[in-house]
Amino acid sequence: MKKLVVAVAILMLTACADSTEKIAGQVVTCSTIISFSSDKPINLDCLDGSKAVAINSVKGPAIINVWGSWCGPCKEEMPILRSFYKKAQGKVQLIGVDVEEASIQDGRIFVQDNGITWPNLFDSDGRSRAYFGMGVPVTWFISADGNVAYKHVGVLKNEIELISLTSKYLGVEL
Repeated sequence: MKKLVVAVAILMLTACADSTEKIAGQVVTCSTIISFSSDKPINLDCLDGSKAVAINSVKGPAIINVWGSWCGPCKEEMPILRSFYKKAQGKVQLIGVDVEEASIQDGRIFVQDNGITWPNLFDSDGRSRAYFGMGVPVTWFISADGNVAYKHVGVLKNEIELISLTSKYLGVEL
């Protein structure tokens, strides 16, 4: 009888375990980011260490997601962005911007641990605040002419919301 109780207890404990499969991300180059030239660029380094990109000159349609590795809500929305990215490739640029980090390595680890496979910029000194303001997560929708079409403050609730916002503000159907 004692063995049966132990077996049932073990079964119950393992049934409650998190079965979420970990998806590996990759720190990718930012050379694929399409942008306009700018008189007053706000250049941010790429998380992979490659050439800086003027974040205020990104050509749309694009979605810029501002995050920090220390931000719990930012981590919550990464599965939504991952799924969206699979559908949006070739139609909408998806760009991450890592802000307010203690070190660039913290951002790189976050990318790898959260299955991120799109380009991410790194704001080492807060210079993007002039463009984005404060707070994360925030998601920007950039129109084809490079203007901000919409700013979503807070966590994206689900992929349907992200697809709807993309359709409404960028005119891109997925």
